[in-house]
Amino acid sequence: MSIRVVVADDQELVRSGFSMILEAQPDIEVVAEAGDGVEAVAAVQRHTPDVLLLDIRMPRMDGLEAARLVCAQSGCRVVMLTTFDLDEYVYEALYAGASGFLLKDVRRDDLVHAVRVVAAGDSLLAPSVTRRLVADIIQRRRAESATPPPSTVRLDVLTAREEETLRLLARGLSNAEIATTLFVSEHTVKTHVSNVLSKLGLRDRVQAVICAYETGLVAPGSN
Repeated sequence: MSIRVVVADDQELVRSGFSMILEAQPDIEVVAEAGDGVEAVAAVQRHTPDVLLLDIRMPRMDGLEAARLVCAQSGCRVVMLTTFDLDEYVYEALYAGASGFLLKDVRRDDLVHAVRVVAAGDSLLAPSVTRRLVADIIQRRRAESATPPPSTVRLDVLTAREEETLRLLARGLSNAEIATTLFVSEHTVKTHVSNVLSKLGLRDRVQAVICAYETGLVAPGSN
């Protein structure tokens, strides 16, 4: 069964380039292209794709608002496209429910891999670029507001092992790496991650990373 994809970008060459790369794969089908956020939301409603590749900066409706609508109204997974690897709009989009982001100069193989990973229900965290983005922006926001980090009281619903899993996840570790660190099986780690998401009401691993930084469980700049 093919992975159904919508590509949304206001630059025609970017749209067509990404579409050609994805269409060349036997397991991926580009069902629509969109030139702005309004068209992107409409395309998702019309074609019910598995993945939406969505540019951050577009006319009429930007990618941030489109991501909010798509994530709230459907089960489509959203991957943001940006020219910059440190863009506050990307953070806002992740917070709205997007599953990760890609730079527009992404390599062909990485683009295809990203679509498959997100369609399978995972998030784009490797190689910890999203983690670095979240840490950077939260650090700057705290410096600007001059307020202390939020309390970690929200995390009291987690067991000690679940909290440690969240901490490692926020550091960018994969399930396999977490399993090695905690001396447990990958299946056990998947259970811990699932429990963390469920208990904290989070959509996916990206939102878990954001939560870990916002609650102060992980400090910006920590390893």
